[in-house]
Amino acid sequence: MNTIDLHVHSTVSDGTLTPTEIAQLAEKTGLSAFALTDHDSVAGNTEAGKAAAACGLGFIPGMELTTEYNDRKLHVVCLGFDADHPAFRQLYHKVRAIKEAAIPEIIAFVRRRGIRDISEEAVKPFAGGRPIDRYAIMRYLVSLNLYDHAQPLWDNYLDPATRALGVNISITAEEAFPLIHRAGGITSLAHFHKKIGLKGCSRAEQEQIILRLHALGLDGMEISYPTYTADDAAFAAAMIRKYKLIATGGTDFHGSNRPDTALGTGIDGNMHVPYELFEKICPLCRKKQEN
Repeated sequence: MNTIDLHVHSTVSDGTLTPTEIAQLAEKTGLSAFALTDHDSVAGNTEAGKAAAACGLGFIPGMELTTEYNDRKLHVVCLGFDADHPAFRQLYHKVRAIKEAAIPEIIAFVRRRGIRDISEEAVKPFAGGRPIDRYAIMRYLVSLNLYDHAQPLWDNYLDPATRALGVNISITAEEAFPLIHRAGGITSLAHFHKKIGLKGCSRAEQEQIILRLHALGLDGMEISYPTYTADDAAFAAAMIRKYKLIATGGTDFHGSNRPDTALGTGIDGNMHVPYELFEKICPLCRKKQEN
């Protein structure tokens, strides 16, 4: 069956494969198309697009955007936008300013937490020639082999640092969604069941938040995700059907930073996102650009 993956991370953010390596793995795995959705960065999209074309794969440029809505952090998969559009550049300038803020102070905080060898000079090689951001610090910490996966690095060092320094802010959904639309993209709520999502809300509360986000410009939500329960999947499908949302889905692949999750197939083969979703999404993005 033709399978796609619309939620994938590379070494540009917190994955362990380069954009080219992801395209090559997608071809080897038998995927038909994928989207690169690095956290708050589009730096890998050009490379990924070229590599996808060389492998004969469909590709959608993307980004997983961290947003805020009513004091709640949300991850939103943005797909098909024109990264050169002035509206996207406006959005991206603000997003990057947030992610690159207070880097010396974050590094100092991590040092006080016991990572004595960390410094801007030590982190710089992990920035890929770009300005140092939080993900470069994370990649440096991964290199120290402190844990067998990446999440504890956020829990124990980076998230506490941004909270303590007062820089744990994000662009709001109200501001972000119209800019993504003007740049021709679509927006899809990622992993609604997680803490960075709607975890802790009742189903009725989740539905009301999704409805309000939809009114602000949320186009869709993930119908498939590796750690959805059967009830999560049924709820997502019901919301998509009821409010005529765009269905997206992906594994949230991070390479060895999330070793239990395979590109395209999820955890122990529990994922299959059909190619027909790719076929539906591509013309919607073009239509937005035409408008």
